[in-house]
Amino acid sequence: MLKSKLLFFLFFPILLISQNEKIAAEKLKQDLTIFKEIREKANSGLYKYRSKQQIDSVYSWAFTQINKPQELIEFYKIILQITDFEGSLHNDTTLPADFEKKYASGNVFFPFPVKLIENKLVVNFDNQQLPLGSEIHSINGINSYKILNSIYKYYTTDGYNITGKSIGIGSSFAKYFRMEYGPCKSFIVEYSLPNQTQKKTKTIKAVSNDTRKENFKKRFSLPVDSLQYNRAKDKYSFKIITGNTALLSVHTFVIGRNAKHKEHLAYKKYLDSCFQYLAKNNQIKNLIVDVRNNGGGTDPNDIVTFSYLAQKPFRENASAYVNFLEIPFAEYLVYEETEPQKKQEEKKDFEEELKEEFTENQDDNYFQNEKFNELLQPDQNSFKGQVYLLISPRIASAGSLFASLVAGNTNAIVIGEETMGGYFGHNGHTPIEYELPNTKIRTQFSIVNLNQDVPKKSNQIFGRGVIPDFKVIQTFDDFLKNKDTQLEYTLNLIQQK
Repeated sequence: MLKSKLLFFLFFPILLISQNEKIAAEKLKQDLTIFKEIREKANSGLYKYRSKQQIDSVYSWAFTQINKPQELIEFYKIILQITDFEGSLHNDTTLPADFEKKYASGNVFFPFPVKLIENKLVVNFDNQQLPLGSEIHSINGINSYKILNSIYKYYTTDGYNITGKSIGIGSSFAKYFRMEYGPCKSFIVEYSLPNQTQKKTKTIKAVSNDTRKENFKKRFSLPVDSLQYNRAKDKYSFKIITGNTALLSVHTFVIGRNAKHKEHLAYKKYLDSCFQYLAKNNQIKNLIVDVRNNGGGTDPNDIVTFSYLAQKPFRENASAYVNFLEIPFAEYLVYEETEPQKKQEEKKDFEEELKEEFTENQDDNYFQNEKFNELLQPDQNSFKGQVYLLISPRIASAGSLFASLVAGNTNAIVIGEETMGGYFGHNGHTPIEYELPNTKIRTQFSIVNLNQDVPKKSNQIFGRGVIPDFKVIQTFDDFLKNKDTQLEYTLNLIQQK
């Protein structure tokens, strides 16, 4: 696997278009054409979940939307629709910096954090205007179902997954609503009180982006979901819960940059001590592994962790490939360097790394060689008892790869909700970023198409995340009590056994 990645630090050129200016349709079509050609040449996952006919169809639709001059935001929404349709959680499309500032200014934001509970949009903030737990039925006459469907495109997930979008909605609902429906000085909210059906209407004032952020930090669900949105200070922990059950929590795989990094080495040492203890203490028959907050990170943290649960040799990938060795459309590439000569050196170094790792050409796809995808062995102290894996919609990238390996290749009982990262694979490892010439919109995606080393299983569906053996969601009553539903369910299951 590529350890040294092409980095894309943001520097922003002087914009050639004002924030209120409409851009000529010809320029927008030119950018859309370049966007399409870049993804056809550089994005190995373009047809992972969609056929060529489907991808061509969405572009045909996009071109029909550009028949007159448009403001940048309208074109941006078209691009978002396409990147979301592709189905990769590593897709990221951003506006130029000055436009981002524009859409973060003014008292125009919905004031309260929300949360999806049992498919209902619920107020997640203790306040006097819209009581905590109230269900929102509509905002400014737009029903909540329509709102949710319209803002899904702002938060990408793998394949056809929808559950993972709840993470974006929980953190950025007000931002997405402002982008989708424009600035509002107030909001007419149709709602019903907790556990009631009678609908009420109230007009509430909009707030600034800073107030929106502060309210989110004070959301009601913070005790339960704090680690889903913030990098964990305590990234991992281990404790004995009962005489026969232990709990290993790994909240992120951002634990050092590589296998030699001191933070990774400290993590490896910590795992060694935990599993040596379990190996010596044969009274502990059950191990709960909680990765519900794990949005990914870097190798080899995910693979090292799995080695303590594996019972047989394994690989990280069944296969992995890219579809170029020389960067296409390099004139639109976003570089770390700014000087022309250094840009060329950066490009050359990146391409040399690709040629070292992806050496096997099959139908113009370049596959990863054995050196970068070795057969790995279980750790000598790998756990031999019953594993319970806790999963959630937050799990992505390296987190979902780990969850897939555990769900597919061990005796683990999987509990919780479907992950946003795919069971069978994803596009990951190596990001690349381009900037469109006329609009200055930036698009980033990962270039390595991964098929994970997991078996087919009757309950795992192509294009979906890891599906739990026991689907356990937080009920509305549990939400009001800030109850950890999945962990309590698991402990009760162990007790029954």
